Amino acid sequence: MADQQYSADQIQVLEGLTAVRKRPGMYIGTTDIAGLHHLVWEIVDNAIDEAMAGYCKHIDVDIHADGSVSVADDGRGIPVDKHKATGKSALETVLTVLHAGGKFGGGGYKVSGGLHGVGSSVVNALSSLLIAEVRRDGKLYRQEYKQGNPQGDVKEVGKSTANGTTITFLPDPEIFPDRNFIFETIVNRARQQAYLTKGVTIRIQDHRDGKRTMFYFEGGIKSYVQHLNRDREKIGDVIYMEKEAPEGLIEISLQYTGAFQETCFSFANNIHTPEGGMHLTGFRSALTRVLNNYARKSEFLKEKDQNFSAEDVREGLTAVISVKLADPQFEGQTKSKLGNAEMRTCVEAVFGEALEQFLAENPADARGIAAKCALAQRARLAARAARDTVIRKGALEGMTLPGKLADCSCRDPHSSELYIVEGDSAGGSAKQGRNREFQAILPLRGKILNVEQARLDRMIGSEQIKNLVIALGAGIGETFDLSKLRYHRIMIMTDADVDGAHIRTLLLTLFYRYLRPIIDAGYLFIAQPPLYKVQAGKSVQYAYTDAERDRLIADLGDKKASIQRYKGLGEMNAEQLWETTMDPVSRTMLRVSVDDAERADYVFETLMGSEVASRKKFIQTHAKRVRNLDI
Repeated sequence: MADQQYSADQIQVLEGLTAVRKRPGMYIGTTDIAGLHHLVWEIVDNAIDEAMAGYCKHIDVDIHADGSVSVADDGRGIPVDKHKATGKSALETVLTVLHAGGKFGGGGYKVSGGLHGVGSSVVNALSSLLIAEVRRDGKLYRQEYKQGNPQGDVKEVGKSTANGTTITFLPDPEIFPDRNFIFETIVNRARQQAYLTKGVTIRIQDHRDGKRTMFYFEGGIKSYVQHLNRDREKIGDVIYMEKEAPEGLIEISLQYTGAFQETCFSFANNIHTPEGGMHLTGFRSALTRVLNNYARKSEFLKEKDQNFSAEDVREGLTAVISVKLADPQFEGQTKSKLGNAEMRTCVEAVFGEALEQFLAENPADARGIAAKCALAQRARLAARAARDTVIRKGALEGMTLPGKLADCSCRDPHSSELYIVEGDSAGGSAKQGRNREFQAILPLRGKILNVEQARLDRMIGSEQIKNLVIALGAGIGETFDLSKLRYHRIMIMTDADVDGAHIRTLLLTLFYRYLRPIIDAGYLFIAQPPLYKVQAGKSVQYAYTDAERDRLIADLGDKKASIQRYKGLGEMNAEQLWETTMDPVSRTMLRVSVDDAERADYVFETLMGSEVASRKKFIQTHAKRVRNLDI
């Protein structure tokens, strides 16, 4: 190997916003559609900070036809006077200097979500154009930027009778390949922020097609829980508490439902913490302790050593936990987990006392909640007994894999993949066409159990679900261990018809509700078999959409083409199935991910739950968007 000099010349120093453009993923997580929308969140969060500080009542979000977005608030307006440390205006400092803002103990904000002070400057760096307008002290100020670089000083351009800030930005095509903002995504986030900030009005308007909506919730997170449970069977009223403690403001709302799953969202300074943290830990500890104490006093639990588990008291629970504190310690720039240890003891004490008071003052609701927990406990013990039976049976049989499974020879999970295939016919073609070294096939006969309407004890009694769980090797529910998963690519491969779509939805429900870590790890995929085979003479091509079929036919000109519509995977021979759907070189796969847990919960519950009216309404609303519907 040639000798290479390694000296100071090879050390690159990226100053200012250059670092952001060089490594955007470090600041917004990704440059795909999620990262694009993260730009909107950063600017909206700044306006929300003004609302939490008590200065902002209205926030307007406008999606413009040219692909830009404007966020306007009626807060105090970003200061425009000269900053002593930088020699620039405070506005330019906020928009061009990382970790600069009014959120670092200078008295600008008592509570804030934008703690790193990189939000506005990062959006500026990743925009081909950004325009800042400030209404302050009776005047209107303006400054323009391109790729984070100011195009002149802050200028007074008019008069203004109101205060506030408007930021308009155009995402840079050099950074974002897809710059199409999704109205529904912005609406869902805005609704959530309106619930978390009582008294603020958020308006969203899409100038591309005229869509508009507005949110205002006087009830705050109590209204949020009511919204989450709008189509669920309720057990008792919504429980709500709010208290200002030395550690910060604690606001909690919860209600029990007849569902089998928990729906819980935690926030710190209006920032969603999907991985929870100390505030969520304190809430759960108090919930388990208080409900056990009540159940023992009221004789739902009659034996001294008998207790509801954390899993028992969370079945059917819908809860929103929101804390606001002066110095939150988030883990990482994405702020997914709160680390302040003092919030655990604070939330546990404050919520525990409030829940005890509610149970004492509402005996009917208290009995309903305790009965729900007792039912969950009996189901859990039954599931454990059934699971233990399966494990014992497997041990006696040497942990034999399901007979239907055609396993691969590779034992490295990272290199192994499992195809879950609909029916024996397709399973036969897949087994013949696969690469036996790294591809395993598990055929399923018919439709699996709808787990949205079943507890774990009933699920384990389902032969098909049991076979799938054993094949995956990682357990299910509370015993699931991702490190034991036997395949790191799991493909759902069903027919391109209504039955196939239904089976795929049943499988997705199973993975989302009981095998969620597989989705979160990025290991679950949906195979994309072709819809059509287009043949002209010896030339054979495959089309995966109607539009692609039409394009292939047009390309053939006057040549006669035979078109075969594949109704099922079993209609393809082994070679065709490999070439179109299973060959890693040429196949198309869709990775399953969950970007919006609240929306995913709602869709699964609506489509797969027991409420017929809400499902009918969903189908009527979305029927016109369905393609390739076989009747």
